[in-house]
Amino acid sequence: MNITTTYMGLELKNPLIVSSSRLTGDLKTVTQCLEAGAGAIVLKSLFEEQIRMVSESKLWEGKDTDIYFWFPEAKEQMMNLAFEANLDNYLDFVNMVKKESDVPVISSINCVSEEGWPKFATAIQEAGADALELNIAIFPFNDSQECKRIEDTYVDIVKEVKKHVTIPVSVKLGYYFTNLCLVAKRLVDAGADGLVFFNRYFRPDIDTETLEVITDNYLSSPVESLVSMRWIALMTGNKLGADLVASTGVHDALGVAKQILVGARAVQLCTTLYLNGIEVIPTIEQGLMRWMEDHGFESLDDFRGLSLEKQTTDASFERVQYMKRDYE
Repeated sequence: MNITTTYMGLELKNPLIVSSSRLTGDLKTVTQCLEAGAGAIVLKSLFEEQIRMVSESKLWEGKDTDIYFWFPEAKEQMMNLAFEANLDNYLDFVNMVKKESDVPVISSINCVSEEGWPKFATAIQEAGADALELNIAIFPFNDSQECKRIEDTYVDIVKEVKKHVTIPVSVKLGYYFTNLCLVAKRLVDAGADGLVFFNRYFRPDIDTETLEVITDNYLSSPVESLVSMRWIALMTGNKLGADLVASTGVHDALGVAKQILVGARAVQLCTTLYLNGIEVIPTIEQGLMRWMEDHGFESLDDFRGLSLEKQTTDASFERVQYMKRDYE
């Protein structure tokens, strides 16, 4: 079986990409993912906001804070130095992983300032990353944010990053958009080489005994993959001109096969690695090859998008509500 694929021009030995998570923020577990046979690695996201918070907390640690009241320029200078030091730590990590890896290494960034996106992107490219995933998350939490303005911000970020780097750039999207198809088209027109469907955002829950908010709902279930499968099918049908990757809810070989059947170039794995261990990667890989053999496919291209050819997207993926059919 030939299970190689390409993603944003990068050669992957299989379609199994390890998603950005705590597993990809440590050299030891990254090495384990590589040894297990991952097709590519997305490093744990670099959060500009977190770096700033860590830098400020270190600034006040065991210090006489009065000096920063009287000399605010000193605080700014120390903050900048601490920020650069934390950024350098991440860049060193990118460089170390790249030296250890024989598969593409994709870095992920999430910024809160306009200057942060191109600054981080440029530094990461120089550190040796093969590609960049933009983890953009702007939520419509208040009634002063117009839908189009939020979408424009996504597009502006992609345009600005593409001005500063030559490595391929993808966007990891959520589905909180009025017209996701239009947003995807605008991002591709702005220069996005790939789109990842979908980012699994923080999902708070309530403990009905303590009445408190709980935050442990961070693992996906296989049923969640149906959302990304539907939208990848629609995007494939729209012929966007960018590579599409499925994320969230892909737990096993059949989950991988389904996403490729609707047009995905690859999938991102995360929860299944936590539930079943990193050693599940070769299990999924072997399961995918067995499924291909059972169905007479010799390569991923033999069945990529095949389900869309067998049934129109109008009938299967664009329908919004259930409708009762009259068979008489």
